[in-house]
Amino acid sequence: MPAAPRVRAGIEWFVDLVGRCTSWIALAIVVLMATNVLLRYFFRTGSVWAQELEWHLLVPLILFGMSYALRHGEHVRVDIVYARFAPRTKLAVDLVSALLATAISVLVIWFSLNYVEQAYVIDEGSPDPGGLPHRYLLKALIPAGFALLLVQSVAAALGCIEKLARRDA
Repeated sequence: MPAAPRVRAGIEWFVDLVGRCTSWIALAIVVLMATNVLLRYFFRTGSVWAQELEWHLLVPLILFGMSYALRHGEHVRVDIVYARFAPRTKLAVDLVSALLATAISVLVIWFSLNYVEQAYVIDEGSPDPGGLPHRYLLKALIPAGFALLLVQSVAAALGCIEKLARRDA
């Protein structure tokens, strides 16, 4: 199993890279929201596309950020219960969680592909005048984000298996 640690390290490196790049979107959202508020309240102007862009930017932040959070153990977990477990029990729980996240990711990817295709075929855009076009590009981030979560879940499962295989864990 010498290839597994390399595969895991490669996946984790890639998730870190995507996470660091994605984190800049948070700054863009803050600047955009502040600009929209200033324009609305001080200059009594604004645009539909700028308001839509706020939640369009939230999509990649969340979809790619969830893999980064999983990578660094910042995901939601019931720590009050988990903290009381023995180290090997924690690893077993983490392994089961990673396998469940893998299965859920596969399902979301599978079911979202038709959703993205349908949006592409009709060239779905904003229903609001002046809104953003090509909504299928935004929807395509759903399978992409869950694909990243899928590979990070596989890396997490490999890491748990490696640690469980050691006697000292």
